[in-house]
Amino acid sequence: MKVANAIVTDKYFEPDEIKKHLANVEYIILAAPAPSHFKNNPIHFTIFLNTEDKFSQDIKDAILDKFLDENKITNPIEVMSQLMPVGFSMSQQDTPMPLLLVKPEDQKSIPYAVMHVMDFLADSENFFEAKNEKLTGWSYSYN
Repeated sequence: MKVANAIVTDKYFEPDEIKKHLANVEYIILAAPAPSHFKNNPIHFTIFLNTEDKFSQDIKDAILDKFLDENKITNPIEVMSQLMPVGFSMSQQDTPMPLLLVKPEDQKSIPYAVMHVMDFLADSENFFEAKNEKLTGWSYSYN
């Protein structure tokens, strides 16, 4: 049986490092296993759009539909789409991990950038590692 180690943060990016890091980033997609009782929605997706723009509901829906189509993601539920604080941590991974900072204490202690975040549960055969191996992973898309 394969054993996955927890992701250990070596350091959090400071504001100037975040700005430099995001200079050519269009978006980041993160996939993680959803809680086990979500059988029809086994993957927790978070899409970090590199913008502080506020979108109308029509634009939010169009952006989400584009991601769903491009990544063959089905059955989204519990969709949240809004501006949120996002920190970045370095670990043994090749790229910094984006961290959605929900708790006020995290927002006070971890430097962050404001990004438009879409967070939801869904299914996809394209994210085997999250769905079947119960691993968390992220991918950057650059301009």
